[in-house]
Amino acid sequence: MNAYKIIEIKKSVFENNDREADRIRETLKNNKTFLLNLMSSPGSGKTTTLKATIAQLKDDFNIGVMEADIDGDVDARKIAQTGVKSIQLHTGGMCHLDAGMTEQGLTELGAHELDLVVLENVGNLVCPAEFDTGASKNAMILSVPEGDDKPLKYPLMFTVCDAVLINKIDTKSVFDFDDDAVVQRIKKLNPKAEIFFISAKTGEGVNIWCEWLKNQIIEWNK
Repeated sequence: MNAYKIIEIKKSVFENNDREADRIRETLKNNKTFLLNLMSSPGSGKTTTLKATIAQLKDDFNIGVMEADIDGDVDARKIAQTGVKSIQLHTGGMCHLDAGMTEQGLTELGAHELDLVVLENVGNLVCPAEFDTGASKNAMILSVPEGDDKPLKYPLMFTVCDAVLINKIDTKSVFDFDDDAVVQRIKKLNPKAEIFFISAKTGEGVNIWCEWLKNQIIEWNK
């Protein structure tokens, strides 16, 4: 008989987080609050996309935003300028938010009074994909300058997302980006993923993305 016990720490952490995430999701459903977990790498245009999304949806929904970063409040100040409620979440050096951190943010934001809460997760294509935040839906942004090979390099991120936004399509004349290849790679990982080609800067395609998100919120509240 072994004189010691082996504990699978990572498995235990994920299992505990998943249970907490399921509880958060049930509470949000009961309160008719839709939580969108928005992920991407730094520089993909996440905040700009979020501002364009808010501009199209703020007349239909009461919106709040949680900005997650290791430090700083630059994004929260930008979002506050749109007129929606915004708070900054500092992760204390961690590269992601888990369910417990998300719940703290939801409480501080007063999510029970909101129709739509967007969690702008820490800029990272690895860690955020591993942790269920309790979100109603997951979405991620891939910008054209990052390249069409990212689904091959970060498969989990594309697997867990319900929607993938291909941003900065206005720069395709400068970068070698294959639309068909990226769609094929995403669909191979996640056949159910909705893919939207947008330019948050020019507004192209944003209305189609917003219409999809609007329908998801309405469906969530039934």
